[in-house]
Amino acid sequence: MKRFISLLLAAVIAATPALASVDDALSYALEAAQPYVKEGFTVREDYWGGDMAVKQAKAITHQLFKGNEYWFWIGTDEKAAKVSVHIYDSEGNLCEVEGWQKGQFGAARVIPKRTGTYYLIVEVEKSNRERTHWGMAYGFR
Repeated sequence: MKRFISLLLAAVIAATPALASVDDALSYALEAAQPYVKEGFTVREDYWGGDMAVKQAKAITHQLFKGNEYWFWIGTDEKAAKVSVHIYDSEGNLCEVEGWQKGQFGAARVIPKRTGTYYLIVEVEKSNRERTHWGMAYGFR
């Protein structure tokens, strides 16, 4: 039993830095959101995050509603990295109306023409690390 507890504790300690880095990346995404909160956007409590290799893209499906305006903000704890997010409709058409990428931050805005499933494509475009932590938040109004 002592061996099991020791192994479990070792696993938790080993995982702690990775979780902190994803949390740090998410804090950068929330930092990117601050100017938009001042413009009336409500940040949702739904967040995404993880780690990816350079040029590895991840697709996230998300339900968006006609009549709302959305911003998606992505950030990373790696200062030299470049991350991006792009939004596609269910037919594969790029549908964001505005987007930007500045250093370790990126964002995209969409005003859905119809309610439905949309695809958020996140990517680490550049990084000095083999795997880079990222976090993404979103808001609406």
